[in-house]
Order: sequence, then C-alpha cells, then structure tokens
Amino acid sequence: MTGTKRKKKNVLWSRMKNPHCEDLKQWGRRRLPVLEWALHYNLKEDLPPDTVSGIMLAVQQVTQGLAFAILSSVHPVFGLYGSLFPVITYAIFGMGRHVATGTFALTSLISANAVERLVPPSSQNQTAQSNTSVLGLSDFEMQRIGVAAAVSFLGGVIQVAMCVVQLGRATFLLTEPVISAMTTGAATHVVTSQVKYFLGIKMPYISGPLGFFYIYIYVFENIQSVQLEALLLSLVSIVVLVLVKELNERFKRKIKVILPIDLVLIIAASFACYYTNMENTYGLEVVGHIPKGIPSPQAPPMNVLSAVITEAFGVALVGYAASLALAQGSAKKFKYAVDDNQELLAHGLSNVISSFFFCIPSAAAMGRTAGLYSTGAKTQCVLASIIVVGLKGMLIQFRDLKKYWNVDKIDWGIWVSTYIFTICFAANVGLLFGVVCTVAIVIGRLSRAKTLSIKNMKEMEFKVKTEMDGETLQQVKIISINQPLVFLNAKKFHTDLMNILQKENASNQQLDDTSKCERNTLLISLSNGSSCNEEASQPHSNEECSLILDCSGLTFFDSSGVSMLVEVYMDCKSKNVDVFLAHCTASLVKAMKYCGNLDSEKPFFFKSVPAALSNIHSNKVRQNLSKLSDQSEV
Repeated sequence: MTGTKRKKKNVLWSRMKNPHCEDLKQWGRRRLPVLEWALHYNLKEDLPPDTVSGIMLAVQQVTQGLAFAILSSVHPVFGLYGSLFPVITYAIFGMGRHVATGTFALTSLISANAVERLVPPSSQNQTAQSNTSVLGLSDFEMQRIGVAAAVSFLGGVIQVAMCVVQLGRATFLLTEPVISAMTTGAATHVVTSQVKYFLGIKMPYISGPLGFFYIYIYVFENIQSVQLEALLLSLVSIVVLVLVKELNERFKRKIKVILPIDLVLIIAASFACYYTNMENTYGLEVVGHIPKGIPSPQAPPMNVLSAVITEAFGVALVGYAASLALAQGSAKKFKYAVDDNQELLAHGLSNVISSFFFCIPSAAAMGRTAGLYSTGAKTQCVLASIIVVGLKGMLIQFRDLKKYWNVDKIDWGIWVSTYIFTICFAANVGLLFGVVCTVAIVIGRLSRAKTLSIKNMKEMEFKVKTEMDGETLQQVKIISINQPLVFLNAKKFHTDLMNILQKENASNQQLDDTSKCERNTLLISLSNGSSCNEEASQPHSNEECSLILDCSGLTFFDSSGVSMLVEVYMDCKSKNVDVFLAHCTASLVKAMKYCGNLDSEKPFFFKSVPAALSNIHSNKVRQNLSKLSDQSEV
C-alpha cells in the first residue's frame, strides 16, 4: 500500500508540474527563436543556397566592416570583430530570418562622437606609444575602442531594459515617414563625414548642433588644400562601385555568382598603394597593417559609462528603429511574424555581449552577414567610397517625398521637418522630434474628427435579401469602418478584419457541412451507404466571396492607413476574396491608386454600398449565364 500511495503521489505531482513545464517550453521558444527554426531546418534544400549567400555576403561585410570601423574612429580590425560576434548572438535570439546584424553606418557615426570627445587625436602624443599585449596595438587605439565598446555595452543594456518594460509595444509610434526621414538624414551625415577622405583634406573632428554646416564651411575655406589624387581616386571608386552593383542587380537572375566589387576594388587599391607608395609620394592617408587573430574577452571600461550616456541612448534608439524597420519589411515580404520586444532583446544582447570582444555598436542591415578577414594596406578614400555607395539605399529615400505628397501632405511635412532636425542636430534628436510631432498631429486630428454611427447590419442584410437570392447574400460580407485609419490603429484594423473573416468562414463551413449531412441522410438508400462524414471530409471548392468595406466613417487617414488598406486588398485577393470600397472620398481613391497595385480590370471603388452590391449581383448573373451556356453546349 505504501508503494501504491507513492506512485499516486508521483503521478499527481507530475500532472501538477506539466502545465508549468509547458509554459516554460513556450517561454523558451519565444525567447530563443533558434530552438524553433533550427528544428525545421532542411539541410538538403536550405544549406547549399545559404552557404553560397553567406560566402558572398561575408566578402561584402569584410570591406564594410573595415570602412565602418574608420567611421567610428577606431582601428579597422575592430570592424571585423563587429562583423562576427553580433551576428552569432542575433542568430540565437533574433526573429528576423532575412536580417543580418553587424557594423552599421548610423551607430558607428554616433559612437564616433564619444570616441573623438573622450580620446581626441591630440591625446595620442600624450599617450605612451608602447604596444599593448592585445593584438600589438598602441594604448591610444585601445583607449578608443574602449570608449566605443562602452557605448555598445550601455546601448545594449538600455535596449534590454526597454524589452523588460515592454516598450516594444510602442513601436507603432515609429511611423514610416519618421524612419525614412531619420535614416536619410543620418546617411547624409555619414556622407558629410567622409568628405575629408574624398578631398584628401586634413581637418579636425567637427560635431554637435549645426556641425553638418560647419564641416562644409571648413571645406570651402580650405579648398586650396584639396588633393587631386584623392579626389580622382574617390570618383573612380564611386563610379566603378555604382556601375558594377547596378549590373549585378540587373543580371542577378542570369548569373549565379555576383562579382564582389567591394573586395576587388580594395585589393586593387592595396596593390596600387603598395607599389606606388602613395602614402609618401602623394601624401594620401592609408589604413596600415591589420593584425590577425581574435583577442580574449575583456570587460569594457565602466568608468566612462556616465560620459557616454547620450551616445548610448542614440545607439539604442536609432539602431533599434532602423533594425526593426528592416525586420518588419522582410517579415511582411516573406509572410512571417516578428515580435518587437524580442527584437529589442536580441539587439540589446548583441551589443552587450559583443562589447566584451572589442566591438563597435551594431545594428541590422539587409544583405550583410558575418565575416572575418585579414589584409594589408588600403587607402582610406577607397573605404570612404564604399561607405557612400553602401548608403545608396538610404539616400534614394528622397524619392519617398513624391509618394507622401500624393498620399498625405501632413506626412510629407513630418518627413521634411524630421530630416531637417536630423541634419541640424543628430539622428536621435530627429527621431524623437518626428515621434513627438506625429503624436501631436494625430491627437489634434482625432480631436477634430466627427463620430459616425455604426450601420445596423441586420437592416442591411434584410434589404439585401429582398433584392438578391440567398446564395449570393451568403457570399457577401459588409463591414463598416467607423473611425480614422492611421498608424495608431492600422495593425489592429488588419487583425480585427482578418478575425471577422475567419469567424464568418468558420460559421459558413459549419452550415455547409450540416446541410450536406441532411442531404446525405435523405439519399442514403440511393447512394448505397455514403455518410456525411465522408462528404465532410472531402475538400470544399474555393468559391469566390466578396467583402464590402463601407468607408463612410473613415474621416481621415495617413500613409500607414492607406498601406494597410492595400495590404488587406492583397491578402484577401490571395484568399480568393474580392474587396470593394464604398463611400470613398476622392483623396482616398487617389492615395490607394498611387500606393497599391490594384486590379484595373475590376471596379474597386463605389459611391455607395447598394452600388457595390449591384455590381456583385450582376457579376453573379453573368457567371450563371455563362455556366448555363456551357451546359447547353454540352
């Protein structure tokens, strides 16, 4: 009896523990996405293309790692470390399947402010020139990377803290115009910081408010110091990079291996620098020797954390905003979900862990992955050209101004003002200004919005029943939009709409199965034993359904709302559901035609709900007539 009681206690104890274990497993899968995708990884199908893509992108990352390390005012070898350790960490904790982390231009430029302020070039003469035991670098270089690592560490801690307090839910405030303007303005700052390398001018580090304009003032005052050799080499490098990258993009479907022009250009410049002795002959600055090996981990200097708080917040906010935009874009394109809070945790841990390995701040950048490389001397003007060409995707976002002008002029104004604030001050200041400006404008517009009553759906269905047959009515769903559609509620609108459609499809499915069972019961003697279970198990034909969105309550919208309406249209189209919009304003029609790839053959916009219903009914009649004519021919 004693053994039996013990067994019962063990069974009860295991049952009590099971719910907790299941919750723990779900929590582990949510916080460690690698446990989810690694189990479903197909080695035969996924490994070969992943290997080829990884090699090609690693080659590209080597050159950009060197360039962004110089942008961060540290030795180039630390850019190679920043291409390795953050990627490994993000692969474990990140959810963006098509996003790779590593050195990033915007975060590098922000950390450079702290490096130049705390360890200026003038302190190099005061620092002992003896080499340290770490990679044989000087104390001056180690002090500089110490400051950059401290920025990375504190920025990562801030991101992890934001994850703990669930600030990822507030990412809806980071609207598309704000992110576009901020990244474009920051890219303009990065290009400006490389002007001294383009022209071969030796100039002091200039930053702070209006520093963007002070740099060009200094350049024009010292225009006679321009080295024509550096200018010519920079122009040739930019032309070659842009031309080859455009050819790679145009013929990427025909060629299996893309030419790594970044690496080819650096190798060519290295040989030219070595054999022509450019440093002494023409006075061009060179990077110098890059040491081999990976140092042992070391904690960043904690005594400078209080001095880099401003830069750390900039890295945390700007890096996360740019990374999240890339993750959400890839998730939307490839049809998977991304948790905003988990992305905060992933990027925060990437910065914290990599700071112990002498890495500069990192963030996500599309088309980049891990790489580690050791090479010889390289000219800095070539690396500056690589930085500028690498930012082409951000700089061409100026084209968004035309879209925002046609969709919503208020978004156009937010873009321009955010860009101006980013140029005049900094990327984090421009980002905060854009968020505050967006919230203030939405609050003002919501306070002036008129409230409209929701239509009585029972009365609408009764009217439809009197005009149409029941079969057509069952295929039509009428939903009234009774509030503005802006970035604040665009995601919720999409979720609610999809839930309504799923519930409606489920209820219709049950009704169809019930009616089929009743028919089978009556015909069981004639059908020789066919049951309703067999009928229900057969796949149902994909009948066309229709959705009418009544936009009479849509008092105003922004670009995010229009994009969501277009996304609803595309999602419903993929599910064989026709979407029609009724009571649309002229501005909404114009915006949707401009933003979306709508089907021009079928009418999409209608003046009223009855007009949309009449169109659906006429289409149904034409389909029935065509079926009858086909049957008569048979």
